[in-house]
Amino acid sequence: MDKQVGSASYRPLYDQIKVLITQSLIGGEWRPGDMIPSEIDLAQRYKVSQGTVRKAIDSLATENILIRRQGKGTFVATHNQDDVKLRFLRLTAETGQKELLQNEFISCIKSKASVHIGKVLEMKAGATTIEVKRLLTFSGRPLIYDHIIVPAAPFKGLNRAKVEESNGSMYSMYESQFGIRMIRAEERIKAVAADAEVAKALGLKEGYPLLSIERVSFTYGDKPMEWRLGLCLTDDHHYMSELE
Repeated sequence: MDKQVGSASYRPLYDQIKVLITQSLIGGEWRPGDMIPSEIDLAQRYKVSQGTVRKAIDSLATENILIRRQGKGTFVATHNQDDVKLRFLRLTAETGQKELLQNEFISCIKSKASVHIGKVLEMKAGATTIEVKRLLTFSGRPLIYDHIIVPAAPFKGLNRAKVEESNGSMYSMYESQFGIRMIRAEERIKAVAADAEVAKALGLKEGYPLLSIERVSFTYGDKPMEWRLGLCLTDDHHYMSELE
């Protein structure tokens, strides 16, 4: 076994291999959509059994970091696939009908991280960020006021054109334009009243009840890379979450 694996003796062996595979993903050895080496090749590389590699890959697949394709191999998951492009968006019509999701751009500016944003994105308060505001429309109807903040350095060049071109899927754009893939997200949900700015954008009266979804999204290595506040109109939509 190589020295790097042995140095983390407190971890189960498969978990050590999982860490090493993740480090290769962070380093860009395998990009989203790429096929990774076979279990046999990885077992030889890390000097462990094929079963240990399989267990590590199973764990990464469960976390939607890798995807197994029967008869083809194992691939790095990507937000560009239709079935995962919008997997963090949980607002669903009561009828269950699929809807056309589009952006309506509001603004994209550089700003300074507040104490709260600095804490959740693990950066210094006052550090430069990029702040995006947009509406998400469902079949032409504005239902979500989206307020997004990301650190400026990793997203250099993020602008109005890129936001509008994303056509609803910021995560797909982050991946293709900046090489940053969001792996998981944490959300806090509560009921709020629309303030004047949000009410005007959504065509509502001030004080109208909305669902507030505050989300922090993480990339490889559990690093937080995006804070987002979605203020959602839920008259004929609901938040759908699948629990396993």
